[in-house]
Amino acid sequence: MQLSRFIHSQMDAILADWEEFARRNAPDDSHMTDLALRDHARDILYAVALDLESPQSQDEQFAKSQGDSDDVRGPRTAAAIHGALRQDSDFSLLQLSAEFRALRATVLRQWLPTVGHVDDHTLDEMVRFNEAIDQALAQSIVAYSERADAARDLFLAVLGHDLRSPLATVAMIGQLLTGTGVSPEQTRQLGQRASRSARFMSHMVDDLLGYTRVQMGPGIPTSSVECDLADVVRAALADAGATYPNAHFDMQLDGDLRSHADPVRLQQLLTNLLVNAAQHGASGFPVRLEAEGQAGDLVVRVINQGRPLPTEDIERIFKPLVQLPAAETRTTSLGLGLYIAREIAMAHGGTLRVTSDSEHGTIFELRMPRRASAAAPLTSATTDHPAITSAPSMR
Repeated sequence: MQLSRFIHSQMDAILADWEEFARRNAPDDSHMTDLALRDHARDILYAVALDLESPQSQDEQFAKSQGDSDDVRGPRTAAAIHGALRQDSDFSLLQLSAEFRALRATVLRQWLPTVGHVDDHTLDEMVRFNEAIDQALAQSIVAYSERADAARDLFLAVLGHDLRSPLATVAMIGQLLTGTGVSPEQTRQLGQRASRSARFMSHMVDDLLGYTRVQMGPGIPTSSVECDLADVVRAALADAGATYPNAHFDMQLDGDLRSHADPVRLQQLLTNLLVNAAQHGASGFPVRLEAEGQAGDLVVRVINQGRPLPTEDIERIFKPLVQLPAAETRTTSLGLGLYIAREIAMAHGGTLRVTSDSEHGTIFELRMPRRASAAAPLTSATTDHPAITSAPSMR
């Protein structure tokens, strides 16, 4: 049977193998549907079959084998769209390439037993099939790389934009304080503004460092010690309150909150959640933090009222560089805070989930064991961490 006819007749069987491999190959916690796993595989195979059925000159074949075909950077093919969507779904280039390798092997494994006699025509079909798969892979990689480059450029542009404002504030305050006629009350107000600007920049730097560590190694490094989550909660509330002085924060603590965890990382996690809630919550409503000690777990919920998250954004908000419209002026626009928060939760063997509706508001729930899981990427207790910021009691 001709290879192109085989692809058409056995499309469902080939796609079933593709879907199964894609499920095993997908990033952890991707929660991709069957439709998303198959993505544009059917259209890619149709394009491959059409290529096999189309006449091809020796010059065209040579250009394709050298990667010089105009189709590689041509119109948005199914393979190109597939590459862009896989980049959005946090697939690596290795995972993307592995899909095409598996597709190639699946088709040939299923087709060759149907070939009665291997002749020159059979070999030519195999060569053209491999060329078509290679071309589809090249289109997919180009689209993947373009999407990744665009995200990186946007990231750098946002970083430069968001740093400019607090830096300008600090510079202006420096000029004012070096002048004459500044009263003690004005000095106090200027100092508070400078402190808030410094916190803005500190949040951005902390998230950048966390993002870089995740990209370069097996997750966020942590250093666990005996600690009381109540102290961590109060420190995070003080940090968020200093960053958003006009926001109102409520706190409720229940049960035994002692744990063996990294208090500095947990403070960063909770601060990111609280700042996010203050950014996106409706004005006039408090941000509420509830911490509860259960038998073997600790549970923390950060709740804000406001416009519910669209269903399609529930998982997307945990991806790096994702930005959603804020109800008020944002602290930063880097889109890293929730990504770092989930990575810290995972480093403690825990989970970070979100629900959102108009009745109950948006609720981020951290659930983690009292003692960090042995599978979590922990470092020794000598990791260089600053002490938790002391905080006043809050209701």
